[in-house]
Amino acid sequence: MSGMPATSVYLVRHGQVDNPRGVLYGRLPGFGLTDRGKRMATATAQALADQKLPVTRIVASPLQRAQESAAPISAAFGLPIHTDERLIETGNHFEGRPLAEVRTPWRHPENWRYLLRPGVPSWGEPYAEISERMLAAMRDAAREAPGGAVILVSHELPIWMVHRRLAGQPLRHNPALRRCALSSVTGFAYDPRTDRFLERSYADPARAVREVPEGPAD
Repeated sequence: MSGMPATSVYLVRHGQVDNPRGVLYGRLPGFGLTDRGKRMATATAQALADQKLPVTRIVASPLQRAQESAAPISAAFGLPIHTDERLIETGNHFEGRPLAEVRTPWRHPENWRYLLRPGVPSWGEPYAEISERMLAAMRDAAREAPGGAVILVSHELPIWMVHRRLAGQPLRHNPALRRCALSSVTGFAYDPRTDRFLERSYADPARAVREVPEGPAD
């Protein structure tokens, strides 16, 4: 690396996922974007390019949906996609199960042992560990970039954990209140002198694509 680290970091959530079986896909392989999801990713890439951001590095979660969402960003800025395992989706004991069961796990006695400590949470990767790995990935991406800005493509809960950690809010939260739409962009300033991040923006450039009524192809 030469010069100063990047001073702007943008966390981008992936687009809509093709999930015909309606399961909690988590870290399972083979879950890519729908056609609408690809349009979302393209809309976000265009919005980022329109801002003429001085992007010098693009990093993505290893999961297919994140890599596919990073592709149009890579094309827009003419930069390769680097992969960082720390940007991956959160681990969850209910991975692969139908969403109907995941949303009401208490109805199944075999799940009760996973519900004892919701603040951790006891059903998956601890919130504190999620925020720590994400911040470490953000910090390394900024340091490894030759200045300017970096874009990291990740997933809803990891991005939301960064938001709450930096806002000084409890990591335990109501998932229904997350502000992290598909293909949204959360921006942070990074001060390499103090090694601190400050959230400064949130944008939803794919909203128009997401809200168009679904047709047979979606």
